[in-house]
Amino acid sequence: MKTPRATIVVVMGVSGSGKTTVAAMLAGRLNVHFLEGDDLHPPANVEKMRGGTPLTDEDRWPWLQAIAGRIDEWRARGEGGVVTCSALKRAYRRIIIGDRPEGVLVYLKGSRELIHRRMAARHEHFMPVALLDNQFKTLEEPGADEHPIVVDVAKTPAEIVATIVRELEKRAKP
Repeated sequence: MKTPRATIVVVMGVSGSGKTTVAAMLAGRLNVHFLEGDDLHPPANVEKMRGGTPLTDEDRWPWLQAIAGRIDEWRARGEGGVVTCSALKRAYRRIIIGDRPEGVLVYLKGSRELIHRRMAARHEHFMPVALLDNQFKTLEEPGADEHPIVVDVAKTPAEIVATIVRELEKRAKP
């Protein structure tokens, strides 16, 4: 694997796109840290979402700063990592990736219908299916200037991870 160890991969997408599954597999494949970004949500945010209330930008800022702080801890130690974060808006991605040269954005892209079916089938998650439409409404797909790796979530998690690894290797070549 030619991917630099200090690469920081942010796996983004709407809830139900497979961020956690893909990111955990990718971190294992790259042998780097894994962080489920949702674990850094303050309890009040989780309760809001569990109750079906979308978060506001004001709710998200401290959460995004916490994710960025964890990324900066890895960077300070010269370590790589994979983190999940919905990162639905460009402004959010500026906080968590910003001018960090080792940051790579991976966008798990899928249709509302496919993701809705997946969300309806999962259990024990705080994000209700009812908030999916709000997520798609909020979503600002990454632009070419953000240099994302875009992967179709209709593929299997193993295929998605293999695609990401191939793209990371291409980017690591001089």
